[in-house]
Amino acid sequence: MSKKDYYQILEVSKTADDAEIKKSFRKFAMKHHPDRNPGDKAAEEKFKEIKEAYDVLSDPQKRQMYDRFGHEGVNGMGAGGGGAQGFHSDIFGDIFGDIFGAAGGGQRNRAERGSDLAYEVTLTLEEAVQGKELELELPTLVECETCEGSGAKAGTKAHTCSTCRGMGQVHMQQGFFAVQQTCPRCQGMGEIIDDPCKKCHGQGRTRQKKKLSVKIPAGIDKDDRIRLSGEGEAGLHGGRAGDLFVQVHIKEHSIFKREDADLFCEVPVSFITLTLGGEIEVPTLEGRAMLTIPAETQTGKTFRLRGKGVSRVRSTAKGDLICTVIAETPVKLTEKQRELLHTFEQSLEKHNEKHNPQKHAWVDKMKKFLKE
Repeated sequence: MSKKDYYQILEVSKTADDAEIKKSFRKFAMKHHPDRNPGDKAAEEKFKEIKEAYDVLSDPQKRQMYDRFGHEGVNGMGAGGGGAQGFHSDIFGDIFGDIFGAAGGGQRNRAERGSDLAYEVTLTLEEAVQGKELELELPTLVECETCEGSGAKAGTKAHTCSTCRGMGQVHMQQGFFAVQQTCPRCQGMGEIIDDPCKKCHGQGRTRQKKKLSVKIPAGIDKDDRIRLSGEGEAGLHGGRAGDLFVQVHIKEHSIFKREDADLFCEVPVSFITLTLGGEIEVPTLEGRAMLTIPAETQTGKTFRLRGKGVSRVRSTAKGDLICTVIAETPVKLTEKQRELLHTFEQSLEKHNEKHNPQKHAWVDKMKKFLKE
């Protein structure tokens, strides 16, 4: 019985390029694969037919002979046969390579990106607000200067691993199943270095202390992170370097607490000033400022000083300074001072509702509650 034309089997034209042939092959192979059609002899035969056509049309030499002489031109060149063992070992590389990560053709790329590095810095609030340039020294892996990252001794170079043929992986066939694993000889690199560089011992990288200048931008806040692209560990075999991430922490300030662009502080004030009113001096990051306290101000009252906060990163607009006044109870009083306070308290009790409205309202609520 005459064989069917290979181009018809894959449903491609005679002028189809390699990409079209491979695309058609994958489509039909996935459809008729025995694992997807268990016990279907017709599907298995169809699959063999598809594989045979692909074996010829994907090989430039075989395809040329087939185009000139037909099936007779490729007899004995490896087409037209192969049992389940043969087509399964190839099909797992060609079809399922993208799914399982197999090479599927072509050499493994040896280049690997270097690892990222992390570095933590602690700043004062003032340093974070104003910005600062830091000089860092961190241990890292840099490209070996002797072999320029190749890992091979000067004048030599790596050669393709004969075990995996440069794929970095080997395949083991067992029935209809293929197992893929890292090549034990080259450890997945696809190449072997016979004469390694003495300085880096074939690694292509050496460990050194790297000095780096890092500019901390003005307005940076706690837990912000600065990314320095390419300042991490050197890559392997020409791979790009990783990144350096600088994690920022802010020391606790003795006066201020920061929330975004605003600053907060508590200001102790005598009850005389809160009662009579007056001016008090408060600190800002730019120096002193005067805060006016109205008469009869209650403890816990907040005052906002516009523009006395901080600027965010990449912004010129400043937040505010929010001051909370806290009444300070006098301590270590003299006997004379105590007498004066008692006299003062007695004068208030004559008109308690007028002078202490909050206390009076609270006492009324308490009495009502206790009666109920």
